[in-house]
Formats: sequence, C-alpha cells, structure tokens
Amino acid sequence: MRPNYLPCGFPLLRYVLQLRKKLACGSDIFLRNPAKRNETPAASHGVLNFTSPLWLPPVIRFFVNRQLQKYLKNRATLSPWQIDGTTRTDFSGAVVIPALAERENLPATLNSLCLNPPEYLAQTLVVIIINNRTDISADQFDDNQKTLDWLRSKPYPQLNLAWIDASSPGLELPEKDGVGLARKIGFDASLQWLDWKVEPLLISLDADTLVDQNYLRTIFDHFTLSLHRAAVIPFRHQSVSNLKQVNAIRHYELYLRSYLFGLQVAGSPYAYHSIGSTFVCRAEAYIRAGGMNRRCGGEDFYFLQQLAKTSGIAMVNGTVVHPSSRFSERVSFGTGRAVQGQVEEGEVLFNFVSVKEFKVLKEWLELINCQVDSSADQIHQHSLNISPVLHQFLAELNFVQVWQKLQNNHPTRKQRLAAFHDWFDALRTRQLLARIEGDSNSPAVEIVAELLSWGGYKGVEKEVDQLKLLESLQGV
Repeated sequence: MRPNYLPCGFPLLRYVLQLRKKLACGSDIFLRNPAKRNETPAASHGVLNFTSPLWLPPVIRFFVNRQLQKYLKNRATLSPWQIDGTTRTDFSGAVVIPALAERENLPATLNSLCLNPPEYLAQTLVVIIINNRTDISADQFDDNQKTLDWLRSKPYPQLNLAWIDASSPGLELPEKDGVGLARKIGFDASLQWLDWKVEPLLISLDADTLVDQNYLRTIFDHFTLSLHRAAVIPFRHQSVSNLKQVNAIRHYELYLRSYLFGLQVAGSPYAYHSIGSTFVCRAEAYIRAGGMNRRCGGEDFYFLQQLAKTSGIAMVNGTVVHPSSRFSERVSFGTGRAVQGQVEEGEVLFNFVSVKEFKVLKEWLELINCQVDSSADQIHQHSLNISPVLHQFLAELNFVQVWQKLQNNHPTRKQRLAAFHDWFDALRTRQLLARIEGDSNSPAVEIVAELLSWGGYKGVEKEVDQLKLLESLQGV
C-alpha cells in the first residue's frame, strides 16, 4: 500500500494521524463527545463502540467545514439532482449505490445490508442513484421508474434508505456520461447529510453486489485505528449454476489476484484491487482527492489512484463483498464483459502478467529508491540495463526533464520519492507492464505458478490451489 514516505502536509490529516497514534496506544484524548468521556471503550484493545464515534476538536471541525464548503462550491455536481427519503443530517457514513435497470437485483443487495447490526444501520445512510441517459431503451427506463416507485414505498424500514432520481425526464444523465457521474452525484449529495463533528465515511457499493453480515461493523472498526484515509475490501464473486460461467469468473479472478500479487512483490505503492463495489474512504479524503470523476468506465481505477496519492489505501480485513458474476456489455471491459467474452465467444479479453514483466517493475522501483540523488541522465542510462522497453518508455514520458523538475522542487529524499510515485502512478505502471513482452503463449496456470514461486510460494501448480492461496493472502 502507500509507502511510509507519503507526505502529510495537509494540516487536518497530520493532526488526526497524530491523535490516532495516541488512540492506538490507549490514550482517551478526544475519543468521543466530551460529555461521554467516562464511557468505557468497547474492547480492551481500545476499539470504540460505534455509537460513540471519534469526535473532532472544534478547530479541526472548522477546517473541515471550510474544505467542504469549498468543494461543494467549486467541484461538486449537485443540481438538478437531490436526495429524497430522509431529512437527517447526522449520519456517520453513507453507502452509495448507482443503479441502472436493477429492479431485479437491488432487493438482494439491500437485503444483505439489512442483516448488519442495527446500531450500525442506524448511523448509516444508504443512497440509491437511479440513473440513465436519454438514449436508454424503453425497457430499461421502465425498470428505473418501477424502482423509483418501489423505493418511495420505503420497503426497508430498518434502513435509512434514500434515493436520487437521475432517470425521469429532465433529470437524465448527459449524453456521454454514465456510472462515473452516477457515483459522483451520489457521493457529492451525501456530503451534506453527514455528521461532520465526527469523521464520516463514504462507502461504494453496486446494485448487484452482496455484503456480509459484519460488513458495516468491520468497515467502521477498521477506520477507528487505521492511519490511512481510504481502503479496499476483499472480494469474491457470487457463485452461479452455469459451470462454464463459474470457470470463466474464477479464471478472471485468478488474473485479478495474480496481478495484485505481482504488484505487491514488486513493491508498487499501487498494490490494491480496483473494483467499484469494494472501496471506502473518509469523506474528508474524498474531498482531498477532488471527488469522483465522471468516466463511463474505469472510474474506480482513476479515483482509487487519486486516493492512493493523497491519502493512502489499506486493506480492510474480516469481511468480503460479493460482486455479481453476470454478463454485461455496459462497458467494454470489466468483470461482466470479461466473463461474457470467455463463455459466449471463447475470447479471453485479458492477459496474465508474468514474472518477467513484474521483475522489470521491481528493478525500476528499486533503482529509483537507491538512486534518488542521482542525475536524470544517470538513472535513465541505468534503466537500459533493466530493460530496453523501460528505457524507451521513459524517453517517451520525458523522464529526464521530469526528474530534473522533481529534484528542483523536492529537495529531500522523502519528498522526491513521494513526488516520483505521484508521477509514476498506477496508470503508468499498467502501461509499462503492458509494453513488456511476457509469456503470453504460456498457459495461465504456468504463468501464475512461476509468479507465486518468485514471491516465495513454490510448487503451487493447479489453478484451484493458486486461487485458494491468493484468496487467503488477500483477505478472502
């Protein structure tokens, strides 16, 4: 995850991190509302009961409110959409769920949320963004309108259920927008319904995804002590009855998990999975990252990349989310399209990344770490010894000029390394790995076996065993 040299120049972040360290050591300073100071922590290790959230001192609250108002004025997407279904403005977290023609799937998602402890549900807003463009099919529009009518009937009294109509005439998404804008509308609108006296959370979920009964508890417990401001949750796709589809989704999961494993072994600070239904962040971190982007696909990848740069990303342990395994053509990539391509067309739309490629990445990151005081020309020349492809890639990115600028603007080692990783980010990492010629002709199971061996796990030759190992390593 984010390395220790992440700079903490943001005053709120620096202050809260210092106080969280005191909490981790057992200090009770500012742990909860001063009127409740004499309450006993929920457990001996210092984790607080959720009903007594961490309270922010007034000076920090003032600073947070100023940043919030600035974001709402300059970057938020609010009009013409609004939240309906609630009048409360004191929630400690919001679960944001975009939905396009999900009348059949949404109830199962909400049912799984309902199984979470009532004390957590009481403090959590659940926002459904019913959305479509004007070019939607008649069936999908009808599905959305039926979903809105169903939500207005308040089918789950145990949930603080709210919705945003981005479907009806005059409220549709613009022509070129999609799920990215839908998520942004939900997140931005939720900011005004949160209790900013505490450190509220924004939780991303999808309308066809199931959660565990300890989902909310585990998330809030994680952020009680985590020094990172964002996190991803372990995932495992839902099981289906079609054996061919099962094999396809498990093969795709093997690809996702092996890619994450390779990033971790290579030492990348962007080693996390990018799935829209699995990330959580502090609302303050959301603002600091500039909010959600409006991309029609890959919005989760780019938003998480920004969170990694500005707040750091950790892994939540102890709960799992279960995305759908269904086919989808709503975007040209992702789980649904990957599975459909394998089952219906016999086409694999993704390539496993081999040890050869990850070794180049690892050596490149180690070169920067060891030669952080060297000149741009020296580093660029050394990169040729690692890989001619890397050397050419850096030339195309104008690395020499970039490194000279980093040296001038960031005099200390810590600052320069942080600035480098902001520049050589998750996207450039993926671009580099894609350019290196790996073992594309080898069976995936052989590529993964070699990768696991490189990472210290030798002799794992069967796909089922590889998946089982990677799941255990990644919190499933």
